[in-house]
Amino acid sequence: MQRSIQAALEQWRVSPQRKPLVVLGARQVGKTYALDHFGKGSFSASHIINFEQNPLFGDVFKGSLEPSRILQELALVQGRPIDAFGDLVFFDEIQECPRALTSLKYFAEQMPALAICAAGSLLGVHLSDVSYPVGKVEELKMMPMTFEEFLLAGPDPALAAYFQSLSATNLPSEAVHGVLWREFTMYLAVGGMPEVVAAFQSLRSDLWSACEEVRKIQERLTTNHLADMAKHCGKQNAMHLERLWQNIPAQLSRDQSGSAPKFAFKEAIPGLRGYERMAGVIDWLQAAGLILRHPIVNSGHLPFAAHSKENFFKLFVFDTGLLGALSRLPMANILRQDYGSYKGYYAENFVAQEFHALGWHTACWREGQAEVEFLCEHGGRAIPVEVKSGQATQSKSLAAFQAKYQPPVSFILSGKTPRAQVSTTKHHLPLYMASKLWS
Repeated sequence: MQRSIQAALEQWRVSPQRKPLVVLGARQVGKTYALDHFGKGSFSASHIINFEQNPLFGDVFKGSLEPSRILQELALVQGRPIDAFGDLVFFDEIQECPRALTSLKYFAEQMPALAICAAGSLLGVHLSDVSYPVGKVEELKMMPMTFEEFLLAGPDPALAAYFQSLSATNLPSEAVHGVLWREFTMYLAVGGMPEVVAAFQSLRSDLWSACEEVRKIQERLTTNHLADMAKHCGKQNAMHLERLWQNIPAQLSRDQSGSAPKFAFKEAIPGLRGYERMAGVIDWLQAAGLILRHPIVNSGHLPFAAHSKENFFKLFVFDTGLLGALSRLPMANILRQDYGSYKGYYAENFVAQEFHALGWHTACWREGQAEVEFLCEHGGRAIPVEVKSGQATQSKSLAAFQAKYQPPVSFILSGKTPRAQVSTTKHHLPLYMASKLWS
């Protein structure tokens, strides 16, 4: 499956200032697959040093962290030589060997010609700040597959190419919009976890069987994440993590306005009240890549951090497919766009996911009774993006923001059939074009 991270990896490969690369992301979003594919396609040889699969690799790092010695012993353990000038060395599941992560500092300083990268699960929570080679590595964050990548994995390459050509000034025709909207509703149900997408695409000719298999895999992945919590946090902390993670969808029914509510701490974990007592749990889930934390700001001016509070935010699940599994919303309901009390939130979660995958800096704006779901930092301005799950696109809140802050452009993402734009400052786009605001 084609992943957008491949272009970034290729840029890293040819960069004259290349440092060791660390690929971050939640468990099973495709980090190993992407780096393995990259190594096989762009280097004379690729060496996967998997510390979980072969503990002998970890033993190599018990001695000095001299790069030449490490490279020599890794070659001997795996049974084939490593060319420091033409090969890729890939440290996989590096969380199992913290000293291997520390060693990247010395590879950067003493062996800069070597192409070396690392990936693993829970890097943000499993390793201390002391172990991390700050300033000596580059980082890439990997998310679940975006809607565009979902189309690329689908049966119609022409549809994927058509979507790639779209922009805020080049909208789809009404006929093709219907096709894209159908794919979009499937994406909301399936999500972007590569294993889930692969299963769905292979079975999609029989939609019932495809959905049945998809939900089985989603539930297994959810169980795996819960097992990670228990493994790395202990029984009591794992219970808190599990309850908070599962509480995110449960809170959606509190707000019937169609917009995701502010996270309510008193309802998340029995016996724990207030942000201070839950901050560590929230930070863990965020560092693990399982939730997206979206600050709420009370101003339309940059920077967002100057107008937000640490305990005032929205939380989203990192993948819409796992959101459905966590909330136990049947696949059939999602496909017919029957979200019950979650209507609106699904659309907002999707947009948050797409923006996060693009690396955009975003926030939610609230002043008085007015709220705009997303502000995006672009061109030195805060650009408002209103999200509507249905056909209605009127927004008093967006009008209030425009009147007060006069942004150069604003966007409304909705389920409305696209029409020719009548304004150069307010663009109406289909929801699935969240990634196309400035393309």
